Amino acid sequence: MKKLYIIGAVALVTAAIACNSSQNGSASFGSTEWADYLGGPERNHYSTLEQITPDNVKQLKVAWEYHTNNPGQIQCNPLIVNGVMYGMTATTEPFAVDAATGKQIWRVKSAGTDQFSTSRGVSYWTKGDEKRILYTNGPWLYAVDAITGKSIASFGENGRTSLKSGLGATATDKMVISNTPGTIYDDIIVMPLRVSEGTDAALGSIQAFNVVTGKLAWVFHTIPMPGEYGYDTWPKDTYKNTEVGGGNNWSGMAVDKARGILYVPTGSAAYDFYGANRKGTNLFANCLLALDAKTGKRLWHFQFVHHDILDRDPPAPPNLLTITRDGKKIDAVAQVTKQGVVFVFDRVTGKPIFPINEVKVPQTDIPGEQSWATQPMPSMPKPYARQNFTLDDISPLAENKQELIDSFKKSRSEGPFTPLSQNGTIIYPGLDGGAEWGGAAADPDGILYLNSSEMAWRISLGPSVSKEQLVSMTAGQSIYAMNCTPCHGAERKGNPKSGFPNLLGIKNRRSKDFITNIVGHGKGMMPAFPKLTDKQKESVAKFLYGEEESEPGLIKEPGLARKPSDEKRFAYQISGYSKFIDKNGYPAVKPPWGSLNAINLNTGEYVWKVTYGEVPELMAKGIPQTGSESYGGPAITKSGLLFIAGTKDGKFRAYDKKTGKLLWEYKLPAAAFATPSIYQVNGKQYVVIACGGTKLESKSGDSYVAFALPDQK
Repeated sequence: MKKLYIIGAVALVTAAIACNSSQNGSASFGSTEWADYLGGPERNHYSTLEQITPDNVKQLKVAWEYHTNNPGQIQCNPLIVNGVMYGMTATTEPFAVDAATGKQIWRVKSAGTDQFSTSRGVSYWTKGDEKRILYTNGPWLYAVDAITGKSIASFGENGRTSLKSGLGATATDKMVISNTPGTIYDDIIVMPLRVSEGTDAALGSIQAFNVVTGKLAWVFHTIPMPGEYGYDTWPKDTYKNTEVGGGNNWSGMAVDKARGILYVPTGSAAYDFYGANRKGTNLFANCLLALDAKTGKRLWHFQFVHHDILDRDPPAPPNLLTITRDGKKIDAVAQVTKQGVVFVFDRVTGKPIFPINEVKVPQTDIPGEQSWATQPMPSMPKPYARQNFTLDDISPLAENKQELIDSFKKSRSEGPFTPLSQNGTIIYPGLDGGAEWGGAAADPDGILYLNSSEMAWRISLGPSVSKEQLVSMTAGQSIYAMNCTPCHGAERKGNPKSGFPNLLGIKNRRSKDFITNIVGHGKGMMPAFPKLTDKQKESVAKFLYGEEESEPGLIKEPGLARKPSDEKRFAYQISGYSKFIDKNGYPAVKPPWGSLNAINLNTGEYVWKVTYGEVPELMAKGIPQTGSESYGGPAITKSGLLFIAGTKDGKFRAYDKKTGKLLWEYKLPAAAFATPSIYQVNGKQYVVIACGGTKLESKSGDSYVAFALPDQK
């Protein structure tokens, strides 16, 4: 059980939340609140507030700053319900603060080692006199009282329920967590899941839980069982989860509450870069699912990538908006993608708003793999990220341009679906998009706003460590070779520019306990490895410390000896998660390296497109704005503003959403890789953003910063 730190002002919260009672089991989405993840169940990042305008936005000042005292990446989009802000720390501790002052009201102190996860926020539910905050930590979904932060003992078992409840027995010793808040419909909450992306992945079934009891309400199998639609798109018995898993929703969902339809983008099947053991289109991986929110019954679906071998899963919740076509109003659902295109459908029928063509794509040369011959591409809107990388696209700013040219010439680069090869493949747009988990904003006029990155990656796919090599290794070395080399490299140098730290000399920076906890529970981009025994995790730590005895490990370590099926399972693995960058760490592609886009989904045409982000040291040399990678998304207002952070330069910016003109910027205490929230308390409008830094080698932070206009004297 978790300890509770209840700090003051409970009466204030009781009074504030009591007036927000809803009778339908969901939050009351008033114009002054931000009561659901990304601003509402439609995930449109939209506020009707108009106090802050394009004319006065330059007057914004810091209203308050709340320090969590837990430095590290904070991806949270906080909720604000009647004057109370609910958020998460970098170590997944939920808290409540006075949204007008930043004064802490309560906070739940994490216990154990589950704190190594990250979180994008919490969910709020109310019915009658009940008000609950639901959040995740490790493999558990928790419920606490929104007023006091005290655990709801009647929820699940002593206040928590397992995120593995509907995944079957094979999930028992596998990684299952959740980074994204659940979606609430009446008295159920449907939970996103993060699972491993390797051969040890759990099934990614969509699960709904009863908000009151914590019991499992329904399950949708994204890897179908016999007799279910889509079963024949996989090899026989794939659902048994012996070698293939995934197909999970990790990025979040949207819900049409009036119709009771849940829209669920699903992830890739695992292993996500080599699919020789999952031949077929692999429904329902890489899909947009429309489900009956009460029962989980499939209403319609669309698959964005057939037999994905490039980790091209949808990275963000879809947007539910209304557009006008041929004089008719159409309730639509729009899904942004890593590959730099947006798909738009009729929300009820699933019919594409703009024609979608199956286009021929390059084919794999990897033995045993069977890539799909075509992939869907919408005719409109046109891509918001460049789709091809040629020699002419090598960055003119690179000081080692010839080296990049030589590397490019050795690689495959034939468009956005070029498969991985043994000699290397340029993946463009990169593995982080295009769009990423921050997602897009949408306004009532049918305009979609999103930030897009322009970073190429270069990855090869080759034979994994051989049985003979493994036998000669120590226990910790062999575990590292099978599980850690794709990210940190065989030489343990990592790739800090891609977000994977150098592990050489780690004994001077981290304790062995920290290492074993990270291996067991994961953190940020790193997955957990719960199947490893305590002894195996200790062996990894000793290996990284240089203290492991030089004796063969496979014979002595139970569970490491290979089975016959392992030869197929470990046949190929990627060289590493490597961005294609120059010697100074800048993208190898010519600028712009990031953009901010406004797309009119009524017509499919762009309203505007501007370069987004900057590299201060390049601008100091007189080099014009280059743009940069960005994480986190925009938030927009009825008054005509777009607020966004998400870049390494650490700036928080406001744009005119009609023109794309920059109106205001502020240097934050740490870079903010999160989506802002917009709300009003006591007649004053605020904009708040989480500043955790850490990503993209930026300095670490621990705070939430709120802005408002100065009081009129």
